[in-house]
Amino acid sequence: MIRTVLVDRNPTDALVEEVLTAYDLGAVLTVSLLCVSENVTYQVEDPATGRRWALRLHRPGYHRFEEITSELLWTRTLRRNGVVDTPRVVPTRQGDLVAMTARDSASSGVHTQPRYAVLFDWVAGSSPEPSDAVGLMRGFAALGEIAARLHQHACGWQRPSGFTRFEWTWRTTLGADGRWGRWQAGTSEVDPASVAVLTRAADEIRRRIERFGRGADRFGLVHADMRLANLLVNGQADELTVIDFDDCGFTWYLYDLAASLSFIEHLPAVGDLVDAWLTSYRRHRPVSADEEAMVATFIMLRRLLLVAWLDSHPEADAVDSVTRYVATSCDLADDYLSGRC
Repeated sequence: MIRTVLVDRNPTDALVEEVLTAYDLGAVLTVSLLCVSENVTYQVEDPATGRRWALRLHRPGYHRFEEITSELLWTRTLRRNGVVDTPRVVPTRQGDLVAMTARDSASSGVHTQPRYAVLFDWVAGSSPEPSDAVGLMRGFAALGEIAARLHQHACGWQRPSGFTRFEWTWRTTLGADGRWGRWQAGTSEVDPASVAVLTRAADEIRRRIERFGRGADRFGLVHADMRLANLLVNGQADELTVIDFDDCGFTWYLYDLAASLSFIEHLPAVGDLVDAWLTSYRRHRPVSADEEAMVATFIMLRRLLLVAWLDSHPEADAVDSVTRYVATSCDLADDYLSGRC
């Protein structure tokens, strides 16, 4: 019987204790909260051996079981084929990649929709800090190269039967079926004139991506959240590991560039960061003039999408001030419309 010692209290703690019983771990485990974002992530440690794991408890209703399994199959293939290092998944006692509990996290214990969880081997390392100018440039060069390798692999990979991931298209980002809600819902703190600028930017984004199209040379399976926070660098061995494929899906390849700038799209160094990313990317895959002309559009699409995400995820701490982030988004939208991006 596993005894779990919870360092940080969280509403999902009861679920974590239940999920961990599915694994063959130590007799006494110390569990601490790492972050709350799309999912809730915990560090799990066996004090007797010092071994650690990362437990990802999925947001209810965000992914189907088949989608999570497909993600894990892709990351395992990437690691086995030497494309990029990814965290190893720890199977349950039954050999399953995904653990499941049907109990809701509420104290009532009512059984509702299932909650899924995945346990990963711990990866040593840290993410480059945006405040480190030199590290930032090196990090974006690394992101560009990794993205190119992932895209090259995705183009030629024969996906297994049953593989399924969602799409990041206009309809599922800023359109009627936005996965993170309506971006307009996140603009309540800005004036109507600023909202009008964002609306014109959204209309322009839609026109440009519809004109750009979804040809096989520009649209496919991508990480979709490949930013510095999801790149771990082991300082001793200088090894790179890509984590958090939870949002991976089918979209435009250059959306990965836009995602790499998440929450820092307004920094003065953005132009240099884009150049560093594209320079590394081009060493492995071509970028056409049509694609390069779409970079600003994908960055603006991602920015508006994050406005929706911040509104629908009030528990997240991705930015210091949501109001300031939305206001700055209005400035960026004005630059986008006037061609100053």
